[in-house]
Amino acid sequence: MNHLPILFDKPEIKIVLLEGIHPSAVDLLHADGFSQVLALPGAASGEELARAIGDAHFVGIRSRSQLTEQALASAPRLLAIGCFCIGTNQVDLRAAARRGIPVFNAPFSNTRSVAELVLAETILLMRGIPQRNALLHRNGWMKSAARSHEVRGKTLGIVGYGHIGTQLGLLAEHLGMQVVFHDIEAKLALGNARQLDTLDAVLQAADVLSLHVPETPQTRNLIGARELARMKPASHLINASRGSVVDIEALVDALDREQLAGAAIDVFPAEPKGNDGRFESPLTRFDNVLLTPHVGGSTLEAQASIGREVATKLARYADNGSTVSAVNFPQVALPGHAGRLRILHVHRNRPGVMAGLHERVAAAGLNVAAQYLRTDEELGYVVMDVEGTCDPDALRELSGVEGTIRCRLLGDTASHGGHAETA
Repeated sequence: MNHLPILFDKPEIKIVLLEGIHPSAVDLLHADGFSQVLALPGAASGEELARAIGDAHFVGIRSRSQLTEQALASAPRLLAIGCFCIGTNQVDLRAAARRGIPVFNAPFSNTRSVAELVLAETILLMRGIPQRNALLHRNGWMKSAARSHEVRGKTLGIVGYGHIGTQLGLLAEHLGMQVVFHDIEAKLALGNARQLDTLDAVLQAADVLSLHVPETPQTRNLIGARELARMKPASHLINASRGSVVDIEALVDALDREQLAGAAIDVFPAEPKGNDGRFESPLTRFDNVLLTPHVGGSTLEAQASIGREVATKLARYADNGSTVSAVNFPQVALPGHAGRLRILHVHRNRPGVMAGLHERVAAAGLNVAAQYLRTDEELGYVVMDVEGTCDPDALRELSGVEGTIRCRLLGDTASHGGHAETA
């Protein structure tokens, strides 16, 4: 690895944003002094992706560009990644961590948009609107109250009581629904919602079941034939979480047998790579199923908020090294460091690293004014604010500490102001 310091000023930092990220991100980065922001409209892969990110310091993507270990290897200057969405499955998080690259996402910004879509689907399903709409498109007419219900007084079951689940529960209560939920952790219930002990209990209670869980080995096919059989007859299923959470074949069977009255599915096990792709699913033949193209969080308001949220995290990491909310990295919240040199050191979590750092800082004639340290099983991240003056080249020895992955300097030095990096 190259251990010579790479010095650059803030305007020289190159940021590449792929997949048509909302202009709010570009505006915020420009306002913060980053002038080299390249915003590209589409996803990239293979050699095209390698060319796009090859000299970037920061990269922003949504869900389609895959930052694999091979892709990361093509970007030796990369300091951080922003996922302008909730999920981070499109990034090899461990490979990024091994290179000292924190990954940030937007776990909150599209919460309201997803909750509103699910609430709207709840009303439409309970009223039997999907099949009535489909019939009218075929010149038919079905004016009847059969299988059409108000949501008031009905029970909404939520699986996964996180940011979206809690908002959805509060909105549903305003419509007079009863809310029960299941989560793998004990959660503080908002409003009049009740946490039930088991998933089965929620399945058996819900008139509408809505899923809001991450994609993990434990949630793969979380809702299969067994779980669907335990749902109330004529109930409804909504999945706006991840495509792997529902066994689609089991859902098809439940719909064929009219075990369920309907469903709304926004995410699928296999999805087209872009808007010119062809969508195929056995669910398309059901009039009582609402299908949407993974748009739960796709509102202009949500995209603008996501742009600001993730861009703010990237700018904060560039400016002062804060890693709060990074999904693959020790999290350190940092104050400003005006008038001081700040050392950001990422290393393998092993004995002796801190002693080596302190020895080299002292040898450079610097005094440690403040220090912040966080570790996880594999990584250590230490931030030192130091006082004194020295030749920046004297600090190249910091990258010689055994276990160093990356070292970055922020602030003024005797010969150069701005950022310095060793990798």
